[in-house]
Amino acid sequence: MKILVCISHVPDTTSKINFTEGDTKFDTNGVQFVINPNDEFGLTRAMWFKEKQGASVTVVNVGGPETEPTLRKALAIGADEAIRVNTEAIDGFAVAKQLAKVIEDGAYDLVIAGRESIDYNGGMVPGMIAGLTNANFVNNCISLEVEGTNVTATREIDGGKETVTTALPLVIGGQKGLVEESDLRIPNMRGIMMARKKPLQVLEPIATETETTSVKFEKPAPKGAVTLVAPDNLDELVNLLHNEAKVI
Repeated sequence: MKILVCISHVPDTTSKINFTEGDTKFDTNGVQFVINPNDEFGLTRAMWFKEKQGASVTVVNVGGPETEPTLRKALAIGADEAIRVNTEAIDGFAVAKQLAKVIEDGAYDLVIAGRESIDYNGGMVPGMIAGLTNANFVNNCISLEVEGTNVTATREIDGGKETVTTALPLVIGGQKGLVEESDLRIPNMRGIMMARKKPLQVLEPIATETETTSVKFEKPAPKGAVTLVAPDNLDELVNLLHNEAKVI
């Protein structure tokens, strides 16, 4: 089984986020980047298939040279090879088109992507990939088992879980639950040294159109001061909830 894991290069959640050029562009200065957490769950599951079923695991990213340390980390975790499509990840459709070309050329059986990246939270790419490659698709995936070409997957739905059966080729949008957080892997020294020798192929992008443009970014408004109300002053509490908070 050939597995392709899509890796997003995203800011660490502890990084301080700022914007430049009139709040139209993200400021990368001083920002630490990591593997997108949803993708990391998928990569860990792919490693299980590699170790238990002999699958080959390739990781792919759409981005510039600055994303290569993130791909090298994925190689250090245990992926066999990496691909970087040499273009900026401008919008979901453009990224999906680039990844679909990689998938078609590589004839991958299983494509594991995170259900969304934690930077833009678009949640569009996995479904678009499935549509462009005519593959089956399971989103919000929290469990995945493959036997031959048969697949059993569980996905999170409103109010519970749903288990479905499908077949390869398959694209999933994975998330927390696909593996336990305790199963996530930290590259060891041997893995880091081996990653330096593993192939990282750089592909030039295919021509594609950008369907969306970011007009402006805006940070959430700072939280207001806390107003304390005496326990016996219910009238004041009701007044504040009705006239200021406007929740009743």
